[in-house]
Amino acid sequence: MRAHSGELYRYAYWLCGESALAQDLVQETFLRAWRSLDSLRETVAAKAWLTTILRREHARLFERKPMPTVDLVDLDLMDTGPGPERTGEDAVMRAAIGKLEPKYREPLVLQVLGGFSCEEIASQLGITEAAVMTQVFRARQKLKSMIEGEHREAEIHGLP
Repeated sequence: MRAHSGELYRYAYWLCGESALAQDLVQETFLRAWRSLDSLRETVAAKAWLTTILRREHARLFERKPMPTVDLVDLDLMDTGPGPERTGEDAVMRAAIGKLEPKYREPLVLQVLGGFSCEEIASQLGITEAAVMTQVFRARQKLKSMIEGEHREAEIHGLP
């Protein structure tokens, strides 16, 4: 648990964007892993196995309960300005990654945050290694164009 909890938490946070939910996902992942520990054939593959369990736990969230809906007319949307979590390069990158289609975001996050190889990502996502490399390449290209577009937009409007 100690060896993998930090990485699993970071990945869970990228999936859901909420700290408490990410902690719950990691806890549920370890609980499920404990219950099916006999199915782990190689201890070397524990990280990939746990990440797969976490991805499935995240997917189960949407199977169990319908997403709440709110009529936008009833909302009082008041923006008090950007907070520290919405400013800086990290926030720009996080927002840009969040805008990527899941097809591109998932392999990129698994590679960058999880440190998984193309082979491991392909195995987890059920696609070929070539597809992983293509999707990661395209994800990086899309991020680059999004961020460059934001910089150009800021220059046009005279923002820092």
